Amino acid sequence: MSVSVEKRSGWFPPDWDDDERMSFLFSAFKENRDVDCTDWDGKIDFWSPLIIEHCRRCGSVCVNLQDLNENFRRKGSVPLGLSTVIQSMIRSGKVQKESDFAANVDSGWLSWGVGLLLVRPLKWTLSALLGSGRVPLEESFVVIELVKEKAAELLAAYRGSALSARSLLSFQELRSLSSHICPDESTLCMALLQLQREKHVTVSLHEGEKLVKFSQAGQGRVSPVSEVDLGIYQLQCSEKLLEERVEALGHEAEKCKQQAKSLLKEGKKSQALRCLRGSKRVEKKADRLFAQLETVKGILDRIANSQTDRLVMQAYQAGVAALRISLKGVTVERAENLVDQIQELCDTQDEVNQTLASGAPDAGEDSEDLEEELKSLMEKSVPENDLFPAVPTHPITPPRKTDLPDAAFVQFLPSVPNPGMNITDEELDRELRRLTVSDKGLPRESVSPQRRLEPAQ
Repeated sequence: MSVSVEKRSGWFPPDWDDDERMSFLFSAFKENRDVDCTDWDGKIDFWSPLIIEHCRRCGSVCVNLQDLNENFRRKGSVPLGLSTVIQSMIRSGKVQKESDFAANVDSGWLSWGVGLLLVRPLKWTLSALLGSGRVPLEESFVVIELVKEKAAELLAAYRGSALSARSLLSFQELRSLSSHICPDESTLCMALLQLQREKHVTVSLHEGEKLVKFSQAGQGRVSPVSEVDLGIYQLQCSEKLLEERVEALGHEAEKCKQQAKSLLKEGKKSQALRCLRGSKRVEKKADRLFAQLETVKGILDRIANSQTDRLVMQAYQAGVAALRISLKGVTVERAENLVDQIQELCDTQDEVNQTLASGAPDAGEDSEDLEEELKSLMEKSVPENDLFPAVPTHPITPPRKTDLPDAAFVQFLPSVPNPGMNITDEELDRELRRLTVSDKGLPRESVSPQRRLEPAQ
């Protein structure tokens, strides 16, 4: 996992250019953390995330001490405390030995030949027995955070591809599908091991071919590889092979036809006929293979339909069971009894409402006595007509029109007897003149100063 100096120059933190700071970080750890916990924790906090980020940038999920010393070399010096950092990461669960990571694999992995991952290196075993705390340079460790990321990306890539319609894939097909996720076969195996831990993948070996089965979307865990899965896989392989053969024969027949045309243009009729006969034979063979291909596709369609029918039947069974539980204790007789009780209660409520609406019986005097008293009160009351004068019934005669002017008409009127009024002729004349001026229909000049009201007698 060594990386060129130019590529990893931009991977390091700003402290990498500080010689004094890096001299401290490259130095060895104290023998005991209790001596100086600040020194110890500072180095652990620097190197642990740097190792994880370095592996992420390289696209790997495994790391060993030898590669780390080479990749973190600075000005000819290598960090002296990386072995202690690895041991601290093991204790915190950030990394795990490959042998421990693959310890719980099933028999499918053993048939794949992944047993080399299960064997503990002899150097590590001896060092553990002797009580040495040193980490062997070639011991490989799995970065748990990164292998989980790769596993999630691999599962998402499978479910987002056209291969998701197939639950069983060959290892080579999966290798091609995940080439942009897992740079090598070892990384792919680690991601598959993590998916197996999460119950999303199982592996098997069939006729020398490595097979991988994924859990389908909506399923909590993957089921073991069954004979049905192997049969479907063989049919799918046959379908793919027949499609390739039919396509190749089609190209060959077309090539023969083009060759026959060329020979015919050159005047080589007999050779053109032979090429044309060869084209017909190829076409017949292609037709026969195409018929076989249609048969295989029909079988696969029937299998897919049967699986759908099986899911529908399971849903029906679950629905019937749930309905039976929900209707437990419910019978037609009980339902009819409840309806009768409800109807009886409704009738009782209607009767109560009708009784309340009729009102309480009158506890006072009889209604006839009340009517007699009311009649007597009406007779004693004063008629309303006595309060106002009688309305005239004869027609009202309109005032008679005269041809006299207003002043002459006033002169024509008889004098008002009022012996008690002491009004002089001059006052009456002024009053008459004022009334004449206020009349709009008669001009002021029409009033004769000679015509004056006679003094009242």
